[in-house]
Amino acid sequence: MKLTRLNLTNFRNYSSASILLNDRMNIFLGDNAQGKTNLLESIIILSLTKSHRVLNSPNIIMFNKNKCKIQGVVKKNKVVSKLEVHLSNLEKKLFVNSNNVNKVADYISNLNVIVFTPDDLEIVKGSPNIRRNLLNMQLSQISKSYLNTYNEYNKILKTRNEYLKVLFNNSIADKNYLDILTDKLIEKAIIIYKKRKEYVDKINNSIDKNFQYIFNDSGLNVKYLNNIDIESYEEEEIRKKLREKLNKNYSRELQYGMTMYGPHRDDLLFHYKGSDLKIYGSQGQQKIAILCFKLSEIPIFKEYSGFYPVLLLDDIFSELDIKKRNKILKLVNEFSIQSIITTTDLKNISRKNLEDAFIYEVKNAKIKRK
Repeated sequence: MKLTRLNLTNFRNYSSASILLNDRMNIFLGDNAQGKTNLLESIIILSLTKSHRVLNSPNIIMFNKNKCKIQGVVKKNKVVSKLEVHLSNLEKKLFVNSNNVNKVADYISNLNVIVFTPDDLEIVKGSPNIRRNLLNMQLSQISKSYLNTYNEYNKILKTRNEYLKVLFNNSIADKNYLDILTDKLIEKAIIIYKKRKEYVDKINNSIDKNFQYIFNDSGLNVKYLNNIDIESYEEEEIRKKLREKLNKNYSRELQYGMTMYGPHRDDLLFHYKGSDLKIYGSQGQQKIAILCFKLSEIPIFKEYSGFYPVLLLDDIFSELDIKKRNKILKLVNEFSIQSIITTTDLKNISRKNLEDAFIYEVKNAKIKRK
């Protein structure tokens, strides 16, 4: 999977831009606040229909403009697709080959991306919700069945929470309806638990190998944490344990008006030499750990979807020594995928690591191939 062309109109500080991209490495070089990160953000929106930085499109649209447009040409083997995202203050429109796509679920997966940004430190340091969102975003790109199941789970969860409040305020309300909702919720939860656990297990197949190569140390792994004490992840065990937890905590759920157990309460734990990386790891170790997590996803995307994703690395070299910079570029090159990288400098980077790269200079939202 390759993004061969990117066109921007009234996006952030770009009134107009058109970029032809290399099938392998693309490096956007320039000082801070010139528009490098905006380029990566536009590709993320083209892929996922939303930004990793803001929730509302008015912040994305160029000042004094009413709408913006992101267009990209994607090549999958010999199949070429034209993707478009149109954003205005009122709506978002998605197009594939000029055909309007109404559902996000039908649009996602046309362009798969794996993204690393400086804000990704929050994956280790932030709330469980950030780590759950990471799993959901990645699995949704490579498994439409997961995306549909997750959406259905959230609808049932919302209805169940609302009905818990009805039961709390109305003693004669029918509890049988809650039991029906609970059964439906559990069946969707089983699929989510199993898919997430499978994904994390695959991450652990290579995350420590990547960590050893870049950081010259070992002992990194990721643990998938559920709050219902599942061990085997067999379907019947998940069903039994989740039902037991929900039944046992029925009174508490009534009191709080929310479902207290299920995959919406999952978490990930980054372990380094048996300790919680969030507490005992340095910021450098945390950054490399997250990068290794993202690099470990590359073969999984290929296995699930049949195509390698596009790798987006924003400000990847900051706070890293020369040796680690070169190791990261060498590892990225070994995957033989398309990568799009932003950085403020390429000092002491090995020429061998850059021999297949297109290098662009970004200055005041103007892009020039060097």
